[in-house]
Amino acid sequence: MAKTTTIAPTRALDIRLGIWAILVASILWGTTGTAASFGIELSPLTIGAIATGGGGLLQAILAYPAIKKSRNVLQQHPWFLLLGMLSVAIYPLAFYSSMYFAGVTIGTVVSIGIAPLFSALFEIVFEKKPLSKLWLISSLIGILGITLLALAKAPATETFMRSDLDKIIGISLGVLAGFTYALYSWIAKQLITAGVHSKAAMGSLFGLSAMLLIPLALITGSGFFDYGINTAVALYMVLVPMFLGYLLFAFGLQTISTSRAVTLTLFEPFVATLLAIIVVGERLTGLGIIGLIAIFISIALLSRPEPPRASRQTN
Repeated sequence: MAKTTTIAPTRALDIRLGIWAILVASILWGTTGTAASFGIELSPLTIGAIATGGGGLLQAILAYPAIKKSRNVLQQHPWFLLLGMLSVAIYPLAFYSSMYFAGVTIGTVVSIGIAPLFSALFEIVFEKKPLSKLWLISSLIGILGITLLALAKAPATETFMRSDLDKIIGISLGVLAGFTYALYSWIAKQLITAGVHSKAAMGSLFGLSAMLLIPLALITGSGFFDYGINTAVALYMVLVPMFLGYLLFAFGLQTISTSRAVTLTLFEPFVATLLAIIVVGERLTGLGIIGLIAIFISIALLSRPEPPRASRQTN
């Protein structure tokens, strides 16, 4: 007698919770640009190093009991820890530097748009996972939306104010940013799959990266405490998007694939744009509105539960 089995209801609920955790994390990450705009005389490198370094240190401290319990498993993956530490440290520096050299438009499109492609590549090459048509369609729509959104927000002269060399450097740094973001997300997923608690996985990677980023923040942020608002901005970015946001991201990685999780974070520029319009007072053209709609469609597609896979068992 043949019978068909489907995904258990509890598993479907876990997936939905994972998706919502990633989306909430993206909302928190989307507030960083608006929050940073309140800082005075802060370079992008400084605020990135402070936020990621401080958030990473806090994650490591609070995750210490979980890290201690997972110590034996973590010690079995030293290369994951090393590559993850470097990836977490490099990502914010490459991302902000990409926008500095190539402009916000190119830097945003390359850094954020290419990350899902790298995530998919890691899964195809190292895990031999096939990618669904739903992921491919939603990713293409999301990347198109980010491109339109970035073009709509870019100053008319932004592209022409930079030399070809600056653009090449900026694009290269954008590719590096997308690669490192996808890499540390994939490594965190592998550690979680190996039995490491999600808090321990993120806490160890970000805690190690803090050893590199905090000294850099001290070097580049010599005038940081000249203005009280800078302290408030830094505390918010450390506690909310960098700490709480990555806890939620780690929770989501427990139930969904890295490629799906990273693609869902395309919601971040969607939120950042809405906040820039509402709080900062920026205006958006028709092209930008189309971009927002495209990103929303992409997220809606990815948020749908995947069709259950039927399997046959013969008694």
